Amino acid sequence: MIIDTHCHIDLYDNPEKILSECERIGISVIAMTNLPSHFEVGYPFLRMAKKTRISLGLHPLLAENHKSEFNSFLRNLDKTSYIGEVGLDFSREGIRTKEIQIDSFEKVLQNVSNKKKILSIHSRRAEKEVLELLVKYKISNAVFHWYSGPIHLINKIIDAGYYFSINPSMIDSANGRTIISKIPIDKMLTESDGPFVKFNQKTVHPWDLTVVLNYISTSKQLNVNEVEMHIQTNFYNLISRIK
Repeated sequence: MIIDTHCHIDLYDNPEKILSECERIGISVIAMTNLPSHFEVGYPFLRMAKKTRISLGLHPLLAENHKSEFNSFLRNLDKTSYIGEVGLDFSREGIRTKEIQIDSFEKVLQNVSNKKKILSIHSRRAEKEVLELLVKYKISNAVFHWYSGPIHLINKIIDAGYYFSINPSMIDSANGRTIISKIPIDKMLTESDGPFVKFNQKTVHPWDLTVVLNYISTSKQLNVNEVEMHIQTNFYNLISRIK
């Protein structure tokens, strides 16, 4: 069973075809959105899907849109149990909107802190700040998507009860492989982050996550079926918290 906890189906060239194929194969997908307006476009298409759920996002790299979109975020908040992609990005690409990002992220956390939601977290170059804010607002259910931060924070993230989602790009870099080696199997989930991730020079799709399962199998010295069962158990344990 393949589980993709972070995929931007709406940003593929052919989103309806990707959704249809995931449903046909039986892949469980959490479909990210980058803005509430994107959520509103995708919601009618995804609400009837059996294996795919849509997530309400406010992406940090689109901070210029946050003020005009935030009322829409609040308006749609009760339509889904999944929040993402949200977080902070203090990389060269995002640092100029740092203060807007922090303000928006805190508003998101304030509004979800008393609700049963699962958050998919962007934390590039802002891992410490993201973790501190999640703890401050007593967020119980969060997944650090494509974690690339300091090794010493991994145990703190785990101690807070959060998960990590692993994609093909992570297994294709030395830093990513080091990070994976530090994450216990009971805190791992899988993600494609398609269509942003490429592997072997090809755009990754949810069904390509077998490459991640195979890598974890080798690195953790488990057979692939055991890895699949661990990922499935982790996913079910996470979603059981919001039921």
